[in-house]
Amino acid sequence: MGVKIGSTAGYMYMDMWVLASIIQLGTFSFCRRFLNQHNDPCGRLFDQMTQAARSGQANIAEGVSRHQTSIETEMKLVDVARASINELSNDFSFILMANKQVAWRNNNPDAVKLRAMKPDAPHYGEDIMHDMMEHVLRQKERFDVWIEHSDITCAANALLILCARVNSMITRYLDNSLATFKQTGGFAENMTKERIDTQRRQSVEEGAPMCPKCGAPMVKRYAKRGSNQGKAFWSCSKYMETGCIGSRNIPNQ
Repeated sequence: MGVKIGSTAGYMYMDMWVLASIIQLGTFSFCRRFLNQHNDPCGRLFDQMTQAARSGQANIAEGVSRHQTSIETEMKLVDVARASINELSNDFSFILMANKQVAWRNNNPDAVKLRAMKPDAPHYGEDIMHDMMEHVLRQKERFDVWIEHSDITCAANALLILCARVNSMITRYLDNSLATFKQTGGFAENMTKERIDTQRRQSVEEGAPMCPKCGAPMVKRYAKRGSNQGKAFWSCSKYMETGCIGSRNIPNQ
């Protein structure tokens, strides 16, 4: 797999990010409507919930944007998003229990409908930011009958279900990212491969000798230590892959 650097806006096309954006918008609306001086006198719960919702959405975006250059960083950030969504889920659970309510059962008709609804596929044009915002708002409208409901129990349950959905999506995404990394490596590994492949092509073009041990093209390297420090020599280009230690002296070096 070669190294490719392209757009970092791919997260905008992902269902898990669109749903995380809906959760962020829905949480902000929920907190404005249902938290007040009576049940949140210092505004701490408002801050914590809206920040957790933002962290879920923002860390998916930031993590996926790092996919091309660091899968490790990508997975760490997306996992932070998962932790933030879990934190938010616990807050909605607390609010339900504080109101002497519980989460809907799995067979609740509204719960079944919410779990079955999928965001529409986005169709962004050249004005991607405008189109993205329109898409997210349009998708949120499909869930508004629940998340913008005047009943706190309905709104909290709806957002609780969306949190669980995004959590599951993130878990699958992390599993797939790990499987891809095992098969293709990450940015650092592919950069090394690109460099070695380029060195091999240049060596063949320059008439470099073949390795006396394995027959692979040799590349020019320079001794880093010892009495020959700084002197050039031919080294097997497959040293990093197979550990071949074939080498040749370069005359007059």
